[in-house]
Amino acid sequence: MKPKILLRIASIAMLFHDAGHSSQILLWTKTEDPAKQEVIRQMTTKSFPFMGTLRSMGDGFEGFIWAASLAMLLMAIILWIVSSDSKNPLGKKILIALLVILTGWWIVELNYFFLFAAANTFIVWLCICISLIQLRTRTEM
Repeated sequence: MKPKILLRIASIAMLFHDAGHSSQILLWTKTEDPAKQEVIRQMTTKSFPFMGTLRSMGDGFEGFIWAASLAMLLMAIILWIVSSDSKNPLGKKILIALLVILTGWWIVELNYFFLFAAANTFIVWLCICISLIQLRTRTEM
């Protein structure tokens, strides 16, 4: 498979991952489980001084969810853009940077989240890795 197609698959997979992640922003406080409801109540009712403002732990948690969703959207867009000109030296450097970041992202998902999220990130990582190998092989020929 050509690097362009692999990178577009990676982009769509990251967009899919982002959509699933973003949907959780709207749902994280919705639960029937009394224990979870209590934790959510504790996280959202008390605010603390933080960098000149008052924020609850729930605000911080939700902010991290939004930030991660925006980061995944950015990665999906970058992968799509780079797929059009992946032979460009700058494109290769961007792919290497994404590969490094996604390695860490994948490890975090394995340790703190669930297998489906980690598997999706691994698919993106693998598509980038194969693309870089193909681009290197084609350049050396």
